Amino acid sequence: MKISTRGRYGVRILLDLARHAEGAPRLIREISSAEQISAKYISRLIIDLRRAGFVSSVRGARGGFLLAKDPAELTLLEIIETMEGPLSVVECVQMPESCERHDCCAPHAVWENLNAEIRAAMSRITLQEMLETTSVHAHDELNN
Repeated sequence: MKISTRGRYGVRILLDLARHAEGAPRLIREISSAEQISAKYISRLIIDLRRAGFVSSVRGARGGFLLAKDPAELTLLEIIETMEGPLSVVECVQMPESCERHDCCAPHAVWENLNAEIRAAMSRITLQEMLETTSVHAHDELNN
């Protein structure tokens, strides 16, 4: 299991929107500049984030994107699975039919338990917690 740039950048886009939740809607170029992600890539990723109900768009001269969900209610698991699909340490955990040995595979139960533990841990981490953690780290960097 490896979280791709889609998943990581999806998290960063949502963190940027959460950081600026009190301000005007964010333009893609503002997110791009702040997060050092290409505007073209953000444009593609934001479609999935909107479809999932995490982001809303505002049209017009003062338009842009806003976080549409409370960051305290949005989990890392939801974000990653929206961007990448179901989380699985090995393919046979999500799709047993993909492995002809899944019925007699000794480590299969280990993979299932590990997958459940990772999913549980990621479901406990909210966007709000990530926001607070990054704020603390940024504050520490400025003071050192």
